[in-house]
Amino acid sequence: MDLVVVGGGIVGAGVARDAAMRGLSVVLVEQGDLGSGTSSKSSRLIHGGLRYLEQGHLGLVAEATRERAVLLRIAPHLVRPLPFVFPVHRGERVGRWKLAAGMWLYDLLAFFRNVRRHRMLGKKAVLALEPMVRERGLVGGARFFDAQCDDARLVVATARSAQHHGARIATYTSVEELLKEKGRVTGVRVVDRLSGARSVVRARVVVNATGPWSDRLRRMEDASVSARLRLTRGTHVVVPRERVGLEQALIFTSRVDGRVMFALPWGRFAYLGTTDTDTDGTPDDIQPTAEDAVYLLRSVNAEFPSARLALADVRSAWAGVRPLLGAGDGTGPKGAATASVSREHSVTMGAGGMITVAGGKLTTYRSMAAEVVDAVAKELKRQTGHKVPAEARTDLEPLVGGETQDLAPFRERGQEIGLPDASVEHLLRQYGTETAGIYNLCLLDRTLLRPLHPEHPAICAEVVHAVRRELAVRVEDVLVRRIHLYYETSDRGLAAIGRVTNLMGRELDWDEARMIEEAERYRAFAERPPLGGPTPPAP
Repeated sequence: MDLVVVGGGIVGAGVARDAAMRGLSVVLVEQGDLGSGTSSKSSRLIHGGLRYLEQGHLGLVAEATRERAVLLRIAPHLVRPLPFVFPVHRGERVGRWKLAAGMWLYDLLAFFRNVRRHRMLGKKAVLALEPMVRERGLVGGARFFDAQCDDARLVVATARSAQHHGARIATYTSVEELLKEKGRVTGVRVVDRLSGARSVVRARVVVNATGPWSDRLRRMEDASVSARLRLTRGTHVVVPRERVGLEQALIFTSRVDGRVMFALPWGRFAYLGTTDTDTDGTPDDIQPTAEDAVYLLRSVNAEFPSARLALADVRSAWAGVRPLLGAGDGTGPKGAATASVSREHSVTMGAGGMITVAGGKLTTYRSMAAEVVDAVAKELKRQTGHKVPAEARTDLEPLVGGETQDLAPFRERGQEIGLPDASVEHLLRQYGTETAGIYNLCLLDRTLLRPLHPEHPAICAEVVHAVRRELAVRVEDVLVRRIHLYYETSDRGLAAIGRVTNLMGRELDWDEARMIEEAERYRAFAERPPLGGPTPPAP
């Protein structure tokens, strides 16, 4: 085996795809579901990083705008253009002239090939676009475009592309030990977390792409190494969209502390974010807190005075851990403000030869992966003398479902087989051209046309597809990361448990006891309060 990739988030999946496309033999192991860590708990944005201009990170913005264009092209069903309004109020840190200069620089760094050119707005134009924005003190703003993505499904699509090129993927598989010979890392000892079976995977190179867990794996290689990461908690809360209007996305500066924030549309809901709070907990047990939610709601209520959002309005929430560079490598002292810590990444080799990629952001995962595989190729050439192809052209081959932007024939076919328009549109946004495969399942078994949940357009065939094609093995995999009923229904998907469990049980040959266990496991997860910690004063 040429390569073992540890970590099935977006970077690990990207590394596996790039390496497999260069002809390397690859195994990827992930301790949970694909993308179940930080990669499915992001702001769901593929963006150039407008706010990074203020910090002087021009190279990162240029790279991100380039990568955004690539992802819009290779995954058009998962990465879609999104208009933003940035209102400016009198006395705010970002004034009209500063915003105008930033907008021109943003377009310039994208070589004037941004999704669309920005447009500066007067007060009336801002209110025409977003009438619920605070009018008092409003002096104008800007409208520009970035892109929104389905982060969890982007990970799955990338991993499946890696599989298509020969990579082998094992989820719910934890690394217990790094294998070593004469001080060099030569593979991993793993345990299957579902069956308890243990095995060994030997490889010429091991890549540590575990994100916020990377310091933990580095210490398996060398117990004396110091931490390189600064972990911060980024929380988002989901509220009814009608409470804030939100015809498009909104970016604004919080009146609480001046941080740049987002209010983003997602179907019938809006999600608000994000916090950037140092955390001393382990990445395994990070949860959104009531304190985080109150901060977000206070900030949004100040921007949308008629919203009057309270904790009772939070339908769901998520918190991800950002693995920022900035502890042991000197790029950002521990005491520095989190917003000032670089979102750039590093690729390093440890004392045992393990390659670790740390830092970075969702938008730039593909270029990060290419840099990692370049380092792998260099090490393989040193060991074997064989030259690995210089690039994989992952920027040209579409991800699964993204083969065309013209989905009209798939829309017509869905209507022909009797699906409601809402379900057809939902399927096209989830699966792109793979919607044809969903339709085929329905034609073979008409019961799969049934809705999964009374509040949602998802259908039963998606569960079968998730198991057969998308490596889903637990109810949570389906309801949280494949179809998102956890975030998009009032009961967090509980009404779908019976159908999902029965369908998965049929596909995975579960007995009755296993089906009950899986259903109860998800029920316990979904019935947890969405916010942890003590309840602070109302926002």
